[in-house]
Amino acid sequence: MRQYRMKILILIPFAAVWMVTGAVAQERIYRCGNEYTNTVSEAQAKNCKLVSGGNVTVVQAHKPSAAPATRVATATQPGQRVDAGEQRAKDSDAKVILESELKKAEARQAELLKEYNNGEPEKLGPETRNNQKYLERVAELKASISRNESDIAGIRRELGRVSAASASSAAK
Repeated sequence: MRQYRMKILILIPFAAVWMVTGAVAQERIYRCGNEYTNTVSEAQAKNCKLVSGGNVTVVQAHKPSAAPATRVATATQPGQRVDAGEQRAKDSDAKVILESELKKAEARQAELLKEYNNGEPEKLGPETRNNQKYLERVAELKASISRNESDIAGIRRELGRVSAASASSAAK
């Protein structure tokens, strides 16, 4: 019985501290549209509503500066016309990029086909003893060749679109 009383006497100060810190953490939170505040005077000035029930976690964000951006985007809004010269320059840039990507994809395809060796690539070190690893590598090579073929086809389609777009803008 004495040990029980001793435990209670030890726990009472901890319980008191817990209740005080819990009460301090439970400040009133007000919602002002999409903003939250715990300042009563600000809440009254903005006619905010008290948030009740549930816990609210608010993380303050940095407000963006009013300074203008150093780099201005040249994107146009829908419905705006782009200068024909500017459009031709964009089309030629896109064409150059697509052509370089096509060359890379075709070089990669040649490497893959050479390694694939018509479905019978050379066995690498551990594959001589483990046929399953060899079969998995052959399947992966076949899948890579297929993916690369579809990439090449997509790049060629896009090149056709860019060429058609540049031809139509040049005709105007």
